[in-house]
Amino acid sequence: MINWIPLKHPAQLEDIIKLSEQHACVIYKHSPTCSISSMAKYRLEGKWNFEEEDLHTYFVDVIHNRSLSQLVGQTFGIRHESPQLLLIKNGKCIHNASHLDISARGLRGVLENSI
Repeated sequence: MINWIPLKHPAQLEDIIKLSEQHACVIYKHSPTCSISSMAKYRLEGKWNFEEEDLHTYFVDVIHNRSLSQLVGQTFGIRHESPQLLLIKNGKCIHNASHLDISARGLRGVLENSI
């Protein structure tokens, strides 16, 4: 099960950047009104096989926090999409996926290759 941390304030991005020096962080940008976003989230959660201490997981609702969602993209130099998953490590986005390319398996592969 994923323990999503709601991303609601711009200051949290600085916290994520600092935390990512020690632990990889995931930011999932989700639209609750989009069926593809819901399907991608459901598939990700269903195949999630990470320990909580391995990855810190953040969740931003792109409908209710649109400006924050766009700030995430600007901060990490990634074009905004929804749904979208960003993997943050050492202060940088080392992987991003959108729509049905979002998967726990893909995330695992990137993490194993980044060690």
